Amino acid sequence: MAGETYQLRRGEIETYFDRTAAAAWARLTSDAPVSGIRAKVRAGRDAMRATLLGYLPLDLTGARVLDAGCGTGALAIEVARRGADVVAVDLSPTLVDLARERAASDPAASRIDFRAGDMLDAAHGDFDYMVAMDSLIHYRRDDVVTSLARIAPRVRHGMMFTFAPGTPLLITARAIGRLFPRSDRSPAIEPQPERKLRRAIAQNPALAGFSPRRTTRISRSFYISQALELSR
Repeated sequence: MAGETYQLRRGEIETYFDRTAAAAWARLTSDAPVSGIRAKVRAGRDAMRATLLGYLPLDLTGARVLDAGCGTGALAIEVARRGADVVAVDLSPTLVDLARERAASDPAASRIDFRAGDMLDAAHGDFDYMVAMDSLIHYRRDDVVTSLARIAPRVRHGMMFTFAPGTPLLITARAIGRLFPRSDRSPAIEPQPERKLRRAIAQNPALAGFSPRRTTRISRSFYISQALELSR
């Protein structure tokens, strides 16, 4: 069932980012020098973050935004600088602590509420916008759509999220990862053919008030991710 697979994968993601890869993730998302593939992944993430920020209004004064899967907080800071009140949530308490530490010296930090927990928790409240950058890419299509449907009733204007497009490279990389498992490997991504994902979104009654708008694919070596905007 979708709920069961979501809970299982959520546990794997929390363990990976909070324990196995916390130090590596902190370095990747910093200004520290990195080489090879990691540099391209960093560039891809920077480009995707800029893309999602481009989907949001430049002036967010008075708006409330959910950063679902905030990681080390780079997107949350940029959104807060536009005047929004941000709830930045991540499964990893370690990454949330790092995000809070990195934001501390920024004047916009007072508008960010960093929380460790599940992005789907209704206790986070209602929002004008929800942004989920690379936080749904590890889930199956049913879980992705169900997650969006659970958040949707609490979002007034728009939801922006990323998914792993069903490209031959990603499908092959996923297969190789399954053939040669490692204990320190991140939870596998779940490539989503865009047409099937859009169809599943259109068929979910809880998402009936939202329509797909802009979409952008970012491809930098092994970083391949696609943004999709859903608007009321």
